[in-house]
Amino acid sequence: MSAGPEIEASTDDQAARAAWLYYVGGLTQDQIATEMGVSRQRAQRLVSRAVALGLIHVRLNHHLASSQELEAALRERFGLVRCRVVPGLGADRDPVRAIAPAAAAEMERVLREPKPLVIALGTGRAMRGMVEALSAVEAPQHRLVSLIGNIAPDGSASYFDVIMRLAEKVHAPHYPMPVPVISDTAEENATFQSLGPVRKVRELARTADVTFVGVGQMSDDAPLLKDGFLKPAELHEVQEAGAVGEVAGRIFDGEGRYLELTINRRLGGMHAPPTSPDKPVIGIAAGTSKVVAMGAALRARIINGLVTDEPTARAILAS
Repeated sequence: MSAGPEIEASTDDQAARAAWLYYVGGLTQDQIATEMGVSRQRAQRLVSRAVALGLIHVRLNHHLASSQELEAALRERFGLVRCRVVPGLGADRDPVRAIAPAAAAEMERVLREPKPLVIALGTGRAMRGMVEALSAVEAPQHRLVSLIGNIAPDGSASYFDVIMRLAEKVHAPHYPMPVPVISDTAEENATFQSLGPVRKVRELARTADVTFVGVGQMSDDAPLLKDGFLKPAELHEVQEAGAVGEVAGRIFDGEGRYLELTINRRLGGMHAPPTSPDKPVIGIAAGTSKVVAMGAALRARIINGLVTDEPTARAILAS
């Protein structure tokens, strides 16, 4: 399907893409030449041009025509209030490296708002990448709150929890969810949820002005499985129930409907707040394995904002 009106790629577009592949993707000039279908000399000149014109520093400062087309198509199809699409880094490369700087820029935009905001946060690899790419911003006027527990099954702090790292960078008050991501039993989880501090964190999260979340797939490479929160038999059980994705640990089907599962009573997190034009829920995700989950979350308006890369955007639009 068409992604929208065609916009002719300029020399600056090519230069920005070449520099992106070189500085962010770590490709050699020979690899860039192959990826872009140009000579090695041309690839070298394009990278030099991008640097000379200031098109790229650590982040891409030129909005590529192809990315703009995809953003427009995604906004129109899914009614998005925020959308940023960046170039992909090529096959077999971690897409988080591509989207993290753009997600960080989106977070910085929110943090620079002078009006005090409640900013809710999910977890995951893309969210961690966003925080690592974030510039230091003084934002003590805002409050950061987690949507999901921060304790791993072995009792350690969850490796991909981001609220503490973000709070250190921006010096904002923060409210982690002091419960396990998943408890051994529903009764144990109920006990945690009854604690006063936990109730207060959940109440604050429900008032969030803006939310940033990762989108996890529920295929055999599900993050909840890889990180030890689900056992293989439990993953198979939820797959049989129609699960395709999760946001903040809450599992949904191919239509974006949250599933009523036995395992839900053991999960310590909460649903992302309802989306609305003035209270965006921004999904940070990219990669072939995530397309089905992202498409479902977009169609059901679980998220109404998106940061992704060009290959993922094209796959979502084609689905």
